[in-house]
Amino acid sequence: MEKRVTTSERIFLSNGAALAWIAVFFQLYLIIVNRTASIPETITRFFSFFTILSNILVALCFTYRLLKPNAKWGRFFSRPTTQTAIALYIGVTGIIYNTILRALWKPEGLQFLVNELLHSVIPVLFILYWLFFVPKESLKWTSIFPWLIFPTVYCIYSIIRGAIAGVYPYPFLDAKELGYNKVILNICGVTVVFIVLSLLLVAIAKLIARSPGSKGL
Repeated sequence: MEKRVTTSERIFLSNGAALAWIAVFFQLYLIIVNRTASIPETITRFFSFFTILSNILVALCFTYRLLKPNAKWGRFFSRPTTQTAIALYIGVTGIIYNTILRALWKPEGLQFLVNELLHSVIPVLFILYWLFFVPKESLKWTSIFPWLIFPTVYCIYSIIRGAIAGVYPYPFLDAKELGYNKVILNICGVTVVFIVLSLLLVAIAKLIARSPGSKGL
C-alpha cells in the first residue's frame, strides 16, 4: 500500500531534492572548469565517484517521491528497501569521507560549500528522512544482501577502469600506487562498513517499528 505524501514530508522532500541537485550540478560544473583531461573523460570520471552516484540516488528518490510517487520509478523509490539502501549508500559516503578522506585535501570557496553538501549535509538529511518518514515494518535482516550488490559492482568497475585508464576515484582503490593486495584489503574493510551499517539500519528499523506511534509523521 502506497504511503501518502504528507505536508511535512513534502516540505522535507522539496528542500532535500533542491539541495541534492544543486550539489551534484555544481560539482559537475567545478570538475569541468578545473579539468585536467578531455570533457568526455572528465564526465566519465565524475560519474565514477561513489559520492556522486549516491547523491544522485538521493536526488532521484526525493524528486520522484515528491513529484511522481505513483509512477513506475516513483513506486520504486518509495519502497522502504530502496530508501534504506540509499540511506546505506549515502551514509557510507559521509562516513568514509569524514573519517578517511577529509584530511587529504582542503577545498575552498564554492568547492568547499559543494563538498560539505555532498559529504555532510545531504547524508545527514537523508538519514533524518529515513528515520522520520520511511515505513520500516517490512525491513528484514535478509534485506541487506541485495543492498551490497551496488557497492560490489562499483568496486569491480573501479578496479577494471583504473587498470585500463590509469585513474582511480579514491586513493584507497589506487592499485597502481598500493598494489592489488592492499586494495583488496581496503575493499574488504569498506565492505565491513557497509555490512555493519546495514545491520544497524535494520536493527533501528525493528526498534522503531515495534515502538508506539511508529506509523510516521
